[in-house]
Amino acid sequence: MKATKIVEHARQLLDAHGDRAEAEAAQKAIDLDAKGKVEDAENWRRVRAAIHEMRPPHVS
Repeated sequence: MKATKIVEHARQLLDAHGDRAEAEAAQKAIDLDAKGKVEDAENWRRVRAAIHEMRPPHVS
């Protein structure tokens, strides 16, 4: 999947799920790995990483 699609998916997931977006993407990757869809799972790990980069840092 191209980088632009990764960012697009990440932004949509972040808009739809907010703070749960990163966990949603990670779970999708786990589910796809379990089904043997390694390439699709890797794309979802890239989406998760993009979400992580988009989120503001946590302030204590």
